[in-house]
Amino acid sequence: MYPLLLKPAMKDYLWGGTKLKDEWGFETDKDIAAEAWLLSCHKDGDGVVMNGALKGKTFSEVLSLWGKETLGERAEKFSDFPILIKFIDAKQSLSVQVHPDDEYALKNEGEFGKNEMWYIVDCEEGAELIYGFKENISKEEFERRIKDNTLPEVCNYVPVKKGDVFFIEAGTLHAIGAGILICEVQQNSNSTYRVWDFGRVGADGKPRELHIDKALDITKCEKPTRPYGQVGEVKENKGASLRELARCELFTTGILKTGNKSSIEGNESFVSLIFLDGEAEVIWNDGSITAKKGDSIFVPAGMKIDFKGQAKILYAYV
Repeated sequence: MYPLLLKPAMKDYLWGGTKLKDEWGFETDKDIAAEAWLLSCHKDGDGVVMNGALKGKTFSEVLSLWGKETLGERAEKFSDFPILIKFIDAKQSLSVQVHPDDEYALKNEGEFGKNEMWYIVDCEEGAELIYGFKENISKEEFERRIKDNTLPEVCNYVPVKKGDVFFIEAGTLHAIGAGILICEVQQNSNSTYRVWDFGRVGADGKPRELHIDKALDITKCEKPTRPYGQVGEVKENKGASLRELARCELFTTGILKTGNKSSIEGNESFVSLIFLDGEAEVIWNDGSITAKKGDSIFVPAGMKIDFKGQAKILYAYV
């Protein structure tokens, strides 16, 4: 086993922009690059290995070849690969939506639910997003406001800046606003219920499908209860720094800024490394690879990684 440099699956949803192509160098034959699925073996978008003896194989193929020990002891409780990490470039606002929890998704969608964490990589001045409701409301008011087109009046709009963090628990109403680029760490699921969509139409000229009945079943009609924004204490050590962004039973994620001597080791879990800025040599016991802004590296469990160079890395493990 060795660390895998992964080529992401690209998505061209109508609300997306071109920053992932123009500024991050991701390749796609589509005009729009709305999302890059940086760590994924989901059926809707599998990564491809770009280095070593397994170059050209999909990420899911490699995991099948290597077996469950690749993921570590902490991943044993999950029946499938547990997380999915993506960049999202919102040129336009995304729909107002909500994700189901495991119980509801397994019953209705045949896959696990979706809890997620957003890290604001970049944003335009004045950008904002929707995170829950301004005040607690009843299910009846929620339904009425969807139907009479006044839902935005009760949504909690939050201005954002680089480095902000939001934990989107299943059942939380949310929407990424225009002019925001995020890195999202989420459960390995694509279950989304669209509640309100600004009256937009899809490529076929028809209004995009809404999932109001399911959204009414699962949405928490309340103000956010989790801290958000510039959360996470920064700890300095020998020129490097570490900021934990989110920790839950599903995943832990943070920001590592490498110094002259930095390392990371996942004894009980694999580690995903998403390079947000800079460049560094990623070194393991019998090899190395140079990674730069936009690169995604999967590190098998039990492997120690040393870094040589200055880079800003979003890491995640279970």
